[in-house]
Amino acid sequence: MNIPKKAGVTGAVCSVMAIIALVVSSGEVRTSQNGLELIGNAESCRRAPYMCPANVLTDGIGNTHGVKRGVVKADQQIAADWEKNILEAEKCVNRYANGTTLKQGPFDAAVSVTFNLGCPAMQKSTMFWMFRQGRITDGCNQFPRWVHAGGKVLPGLVTRRAAEKSLCLTI
Repeated sequence: MNIPKKAGVTGAVCSVMAIIALVVSSGEVRTSQNGLELIGNAESCRRAPYMCPANVLTDGIGNTHGVKRGVVKADQQIAADWEKNILEAEKCVNRYANGTTLKQGPFDAAVSVTFNLGCPAMQKSTMFWMFRQGRITDGCNQFPRWVHAGGKVLPGLVTRRAAEKSLCLTI
């Protein structure tokens, strides 16, 4: 596949670790390095738009906002988009899962699943209800329920949810 070169950007993939470094250096996100690595590695990083398994035009690290066909992004734009998306997921966790009281592991795991599925899917979930009730372990045990897309169990989601559950249980 020929990837157009734009503003000195080459290649279709980018480094998740380089993007994490840019996001962490801004100091705006609460999500830890471990949480960012879980999300970044599960999503991967691509400079050019692609269709994700849910058939949504996506770029960067799971970014679906303002994606334009044919636009290849540099690390700085990918990091800015990702930081905005992470902050959006954090806001949802804080509001609907009592995130300000969650310890780092459960918070990071909740941000990861919210980043992946969106706030509307999570805000009324049993998992978030349990977090609001202070039932953290019970909430962490809800991750394996979120492995379906298009009516099918996706192996990638099984792997991601297991990692999120494990991170969540590091209380």
